[in-house]
Amino acid sequence: MATAPGTGRQDPSAEVLTEAAAAFGLLASPARLHIVWALTHGESDVTGLAERVGGALPAVSQHLTKLKLAGLVRSRREGRRQVYFVDTAGQAAVVEVVRLLVDSLAAGDTAAEAPARRLRGL
Repeated sequence: MATAPGTGRQDPSAEVLTEAAAAFGLLASPARLHIVWALTHGESDVTGLAERVGGALPAVSQHLTKLKLAGLVRSRREGRRQVYFVDTAGQAAVVEVVRLLVDSLAAGDTAAEAPARRLRGL
């Protein structure tokens, strides 16, 4: 494994990079990104999330299943409802990146806009 120049840190393994790419690939869906962002601001059931993100209930439910499998969100049962929340123990760094990036772009932060524009041009 190579060492990153000037840092003394070893490059991540292929497995780590594959896992990171999978997490970011999962978040490439605007609907899933919106769901994760919404859950960073408070837990919700699938009906509330569907209303908030403007998606059909079955589609939001499928997105939540994928996000749960990836370890980005968790759920707990409250009576007959399933309540979803971000998994701060599992993928807290990924979830925080989502929250920071989306909040920054929504606020019109020009420092965040430039990379996003460059990425859209790829």
